Parts: sequence; structure tokens; C-alpha cells
Amino acid sequence: MPPSRRNRMSGPALRGAQSTISFGSRGKVTKASVTNSKKKRDSSSRLRDSIQPDDISAAEPADAVTPPPVSPAAEEPEVQAVALPPTPTKEQAQGISDAGIKKYWREKELERKTPRVHQQELSVSEKILRHFDVSYQYGPCIGIPRVKRWKRAESLGLNPPIEVLAVLLKEEAEGKRTEKAHIEELLISVGTEPK
Repeated sequence: MPPSRRNRMSGPALRGAQSTISFGSRGKVTKASVTNSKKKRDSSSRLRDSIQPDDISAAEPADAVTPPPVSPAAEEPEVQAVALPPTPTKEQAQGISDAGIKKYWREKELERKTPRVHQQELSVSEKILRHFDVSYQYGPCIGIPRVKRWKRAESLGLNPPIEVLAVLLKEEAEGKRTEKAHIEELLISVGTEPK
């Protein structure tokens, strides 16, 4: 049988020891008393009474200038589509041939230990884009177009593969829709559209 516990402290807590919690009426916390809220109301009503409407008009300077009314057309400037000159990376991406893209993908496949089983029916360009979609070192892929994601990764110095931009530009020239990640299309088809 274990020894019984002896309580050495029968009186108030010793210095440095933890005090006991009392649930009695002495340490009860209650809401603020009615007299405090009444005092606050009285002081706010006295403040309101002390300000007269004449004081407010006298506080405004006589030479205050009101801004002229602005027409709705002046508020919204016209936005025109401007064709930007091609950048060096865009020119470099357009210069990559289909053989260069296939060579890039072969190198990516050799890095893997096993071949991809469920992507056999996909084209090389679609495989490259899906690989880019799941490569999270280039940032999130949901809610941002692929080209914008590639440019963002490049501007942040993450060195995205130029072959991905080449595939995106070729798909765009052919009129194919490649702006959304495959994962995002799956989420939309299920009904959990990203926000």
C-alpha cells in the first residue's frame, strides 16, 4: 500500500510556494457595476451638451476650398492593349525546337527511378506542363496561369526551365488552352473551385 500523503501546509501558502485557488466568494469576479456605466453615460452626455452647433460652423475656416466635381469619365482612364516587345527569354524559348523539348523530357525521365505508368497516352508537351504544375519550387500552381507562374518564378530567380515556356508559347500559337494547371482543372470538375 502506498504511503498516505501528508499535507504539511495547513494554513496560508508558504513564501515561494504556489498558492491555492479559491472558488469561494472572496475572489469572485463580477461584471462592472451599474454605477461605473452610469458615470460614463453622464460624462458623454455632458460632452455632447457642451458642444453647440454654432461651435462646429465656427471651427471650419472661411477660406476652405471645396474640390470641383469630377466626371465619371475622368476617373477611369482608358486602358489600351499594348503589344510589348519580345524579351530575350521569349525569343530564346521560341528558338527551341521540338527535338530540344523531347531531349529535355528524356533527361527528366532518366532522373526517375521508374517510368511513368499513367501518362503513356499524353503528349510530351502535356507531360512537361504537368511536371511543371507539380513542381512546387516554382510557387503555387492553383489560381495563376502557367505563363504568369513561369514569369513570376523567373523574376524571383527560381530558374524555371526555358523548355516549359517554349511549350507554353507553342501551345498558345496553336490556339490550345494551357493557361490553367491540370490540378486546377480537376478541382473545378469536382466542384471545389479554388478562390
